[in-house]
Amino acid sequence: MVRKPVPQSLAEFELLVLLAALRLGSDEAYTVSIADHIQQRTGRSVRRANVYTTLQRLEAKDLVTTRLGEPRPERGGKPRRLVTVLPSGIASVRVTASAIQAMVGELRDLIGEIG
Repeated sequence: MVRKPVPQSLAEFELLVLLAALRLGSDEAYTVSIADHIQQRTGRSVRRANVYTTLQRLEAKDLVTTRLGEPRPERGGKPRRLVTVLPSGIASVRVTASAIQAMVGELRDLIGEIG
């Protein structure tokens, strides 16, 4: 019998990185665009080095995969390292978001509406 791997729970920044990569799509998700997207959506200052390190950790956990895109003239001919969220990454987003939702659920009277 083959056991299905249990989706991993994510740390907050890992969740933000995966959500940004999903929103951007596999042709536009790379370190700089992910950092910019998180900053735009949350107002939070994001260091690109932190995104890079987090992407390495997510790739080691088999939640994302990366590939080199086409060479870019504005980058001196260097390609971007593009990010694709794997099904295991989507499952981990689902598990983590569900846990957050379960914890926040009945606290709306106390903490107010989120968003």
